This record gives sequence, C-alpha cells and structure tokens, in this order.
Amino acid sequence: MKNKTLATEFILLGFSKDHTINSILFVLFFLIYVITIIGNSLIILVIIINPIMHTPMYFFITKLSIIDLCNSSSAVPKMLMNLLSTQRTISLLACLTQLHFLLLIGTSECFLLVLMAYDRCLAICLPLHYPVIMKWSMCHILAALIWIFSLLVIIFPSLLMPVALCYPNQINHFMCESIAVLHLSCDKNYMKELVIFLLSFITILLPFAFIITSYLCIIHAVLKIKSSGRAKAFSTCTSHVSVVAMYFGTGMVTYLGPLQKKSSNQGKHVSIFYVIIAPLLNPLVYSLNNRDVKKALTKLLSKCFSFS
Repeated sequence: MKNKTLATEFILLGFSKDHTINSILFVLFFLIYVITIIGNSLIILVIIINPIMHTPMYFFITKLSIIDLCNSSSAVPKMLMNLLSTQRTISLLACLTQLHFLLLIGTSECFLLVLMAYDRCLAICLPLHYPVIMKWSMCHILAALIWIFSLLVIIFPSLLMPVALCYPNQINHFMCESIAVLHLSCDKNYMKELVIFLLSFITILLPFAFIITSYLCIIHAVLKIKSSGRAKAFSTCTSHVSVVAMYFGTGMVTYLGPLQKKSSNQGKHVSIFYVIIAPLLNPLVYSLNNRDVKKALTKLLSKCFSFS
C-alpha cells in the first residue's frame, strides 16, 4: 500500500553523497553559472544600446540570450543549494513548476534555433528578398508564435494525461526533469512513452532536421561565391552546427527511446549539457565571434573601466 501512496514531497539525489565531490562540483558549476549570467546579460545590453544592431539577426540573438538565462536559472540555483545541503527536498508544486518551466524553455529554444537558421538561410541564399520577408512585424509575430506553440505543446499533454506520483519519492537527478519524475508514476503504461516520443519528434527531430537543411543550403550558396570570406562563413556555420548538434543530440539521448531502458544516471549527466553547458556556449558561438558584437562589447567595457 505504501507504493500507492501519493507523494507530496521529493528528494533530489543529485550527483554524489561525498561532501568533497559536491564541494568541487559547486565551485565548478557556480563559476559556469556566473559566466553564463554575465555573458548573456552583456550580449543583451550591447545589442539594446547599439542602434546599428537593431536587425532581425540580433533580435533573435537577444531572444536566445534571454531564453538561456531562464534555462540556466531555472535549475542551477537549486542545484547549487543542494550541493552544499543535506536536505535536498522539493515540494510537489515546486517540482512540477520547475518541470513545466524547463520543458517550456527547452521547447522554445529548439524552435528559436530553427528560426535563427531560417533567418541566416534567407539572408545568404535570398539577399534581395530578405528585407521584404523578414520585416520587423514578421519578426515579432514569429517570436510570439514560438512561445504560444511551445506553451500549447507543454500544456495540452499535461491536461489530457495527468500523472500521479507515488513513493519512493527519490528523484535520481539534480532537478525535476520530466523523464526522472515519470519514473515515480503510479501507473506504468506505454501511453506516456508514446506521447513523449511524439512530442520529442515534433520539438527535437523535426527542428534539428530543418536546421541541418538550412545550413546545407547556406553552404551550397557560399560555395557559389568567389570570395575570401568563404572560410569565415564555413567556420561560422561549423561552430553553429556544433552547438546545435550538442544541444539537440543530448535532447535526443534523453527523450527518445523507451523510458524503461534509460539509465537515470545517464540522463542526469546528459542534462548538464543542455541546461548548463549550452547556455554558456551560445553567447560565445552566436555573438562573440561576430565582429560587430566584439567591437561594441570592447567599446562598452572600455567606457565602464574609464568611468570607474
């Protein structure tokens, strides 16, 4: 009867019970989190205060930095607290709130990366039509549709298929990740697995295929151009694709396939890449290797130092 008792509080097992290991992980993840916050905040500030960067490309980069801030801040602060604490409990409401927020942010980032790839594909492959297609009104509409569609993708399955969570109330993870939480489901049926697979196909596989297709079109267009900047374009595409592959690849490992065959420890370690590492790398790859961003950032930092 205890296994059928509904749980109202959960224990996040985290990474290790060893205090020394947890202390080292705390320092490492704290430094990554601070750099993530500073890097994404600087990118947002630089783009906002520079009128020359008020273009669709930088508009989407700003949205990406905001999403990365939300993605990292939704899980890392609680994880850092738990690394230094022996009481790693979280209430049912807080756990479900974190779970749905992470899913919403993650889905939004997948669709935003698709939109960014589409924007670059239009700019390079159809430069004459680009100003007509990517008008500011269209940019705002597409950004709003990303959030609306992501919200619908997360909310409808939760309403149509509520999940009751039972004892044991231990979540083998550092956050309330959906797969780890579903392992505590009172009803073990395959309908949940089917729903997760279909949602993963819509939010991970299809966007990833679209992004790869967009970059293949970009590479094909660049090959037709006899320019010295071809190597730079290829390096930019390579760096973008590498980050996209890391983000979507870890998502595929986590959410595709039978739930019973997934290792909880594997999912816990894989989650580090798309919750902690990706928000750190995105501003570096999408922004700081851009000449205009580096120039504006250097100018801003020099003003700050001279004022201080």
